[in-house]
Amino acid sequence: MKGKVVLFLFTLPFFGVGVWMLFAISGQMMESWQMQSWVPVQAYLSDAGYETYPGDDTSTYKAFATYTYQYRGQEYANDRVAIAGGADNIGDYQTDLGRRLSTLWSRGELVQVYVNPENPNDSIIDRELRWGLMGFKAIFLFVFGGVGLGLIIRVLRARKPADTTDSIYQAQPWLLNDNWKTSAIRSSSKSSMYLTWGIAAFWNLISAPLPFVTYREIVEKDNYAALFALLFPLVGIGMIVWAARRTLEWRRFGAAPVVLDPFPGAIGGNVGGVIDINLPYVPGTVFRLTLTSIYSYSSGSGDNRSRRETAKWQNSQVAQAESAENGTRLVFRFDVPGDLAESDAKRSGNNYNLWRLNVQADLAGVDFDRDYEIPVYATGESSLDLSDYNMQSAGSEQSRLDDLVAKEIFEVRRGPSGTELFYPAGRNRLSALMGTIAGGVFAGAGWFLIFSEGQTVFGSVFAGIGSLIILGSLYAVTNSLLVVGEAGYLKTVRRVMGISVRTRKMLRNNFVRFSRRRSSQSQIGSKHVIHYSVYMVDKLGQKLVVGEGFRGEGETTAATHLIASELGLAVESGSTTSSAAAGFDVLTADR
Repeated sequence: MKGKVVLFLFTLPFFGVGVWMLFAISGQMMESWQMQSWVPVQAYLSDAGYETYPGDDTSTYKAFATYTYQYRGQEYANDRVAIAGGADNIGDYQTDLGRRLSTLWSRGELVQVYVNPENPNDSIIDRELRWGLMGFKAIFLFVFGGVGLGLIIRVLRARKPADTTDSIYQAQPWLLNDNWKTSAIRSSSKSSMYLTWGIAAFWNLISAPLPFVTYREIVEKDNYAALFALLFPLVGIGMIVWAARRTLEWRRFGAAPVVLDPFPGAIGGNVGGVIDINLPYVPGTVFRLTLTSIYSYSSGSGDNRSRRETAKWQNSQVAQAESAENGTRLVFRFDVPGDLAESDAKRSGNNYNLWRLNVQADLAGVDFDRDYEIPVYATGESSLDLSDYNMQSAGSEQSRLDDLVAKEIFEVRRGPSGTELFYPAGRNRLSALMGTIAGGVFAGAGWFLIFSEGQTVFGSVFAGIGSLIILGSLYAVTNSLLVVGEAGYLKTVRRVMGISVRTRKMLRNNFVRFSRRRSSQSQIGSKHVIHYSVYMVDKLGQKLVVGEGFRGEGETTAATHLIASELGLAVESGSTTSSAAAGFDVLTADR
């Protein structure tokens, strides 16, 4: 209780700053709205200009003026210039306004002011809102107010920490996570929707003043380079669209929790269950599930600290979709190897393991796309209530799709020497593009450090790393692989931009088994894709790559069987073993 009180008191200043800024912003907006009905009159300036207030790092400015005016036969005096009082350096507003008023005063010209007809003593020169200043204050409103409000909600909702030494938590550690008390696990869709709206609102509040600033820069200063700033509000519009799609997805499909069977999911057993979706059942709709074991860790130090994820194991399948009382029911079951890491219920420390289930379907309108973080532990349990018939039906559909995908990755040709498997160039266009951009940023920073800052050592390191990334990206998109199955041996030819750079051979009689290994992985948001390569291994343990670019275990297994069939080899069914630590699987040849 004492800790909650201390944390609550700690959050109050943050929340107080947010509330203060909320009142300041709303008060100025209300004033501006009321001032639109004030009466314009001409006033005589007696003094005008701007004052400078030097600081340690920068200076602030404040426009000032004193003036007199007549309203309904009476004379009044005032010195209010703008809605927001005080000095600042947000843009050039204060200095520009001060110079304009000073010029009018020196020339003896009149200035237009706006008078409150209900209280003629109340007047102002500029009654318009400063959107740049509003955006600056909105940062404090959302950052300080948002952090304060979030911490207050967390304090109020916080429960007494569970006693981890209790025997029930020793036997069932997943119960330490409040989201894993029952077998029904909710997705992160709702919290992701709120987070998306928060990010979109924050970004748009910051970038909202930029169109006005850009307009002034172009009209008044002919600074067309300022058009670059419009990229920020355009990104903001994209974020709003993104948030709207997340909202439509949630409203269309509802909570759609996954009910695990067994509970928790079992390493060395099954991860299975059912998902009921608020969606009319349509035969033929494909719901693809991807189960991924992930290691999450912190990297860097200080302000450069960031969280990263690495996928350790992954498999995909097509769910068995069937009609249910409230729409569509999905049934699934994965077989999970026994040497993978368990979920961390409390995410203690900077590094932890987690299991993520993604369900995705392409639909008319808004697609179904949900992530579930589920408990998976080394219980070795099997599903009890899932129909074997449904699982076999879904497995057949999955195998069919994996076969189709595998055939799309390589071409099977009948050459003069025998069967040829051809993996064409251009297979990694997206990753190559992203790598080229990243490498270009590094290389550009390096050249800037060398030629503009004189930092030869650091610049050379950055330029070198960037160049290597660019070369690797170009290799990924320009290389091709040809696998030739001839009568006495197997041959592979690697080409880059059509030029042969490496040829390797293996005698058929020396072939022992196929092996597969994680070659790379990619990540977009919370979604990971593990890419596998397939090798042939001979009696001496030497490897010959015969396939690459396959995603997930199911697709890689289908591709391996397809490669073996085309090359006139065979693979024993059910002979797959795995090692999560090495990322290395073995498929034994049927000799």
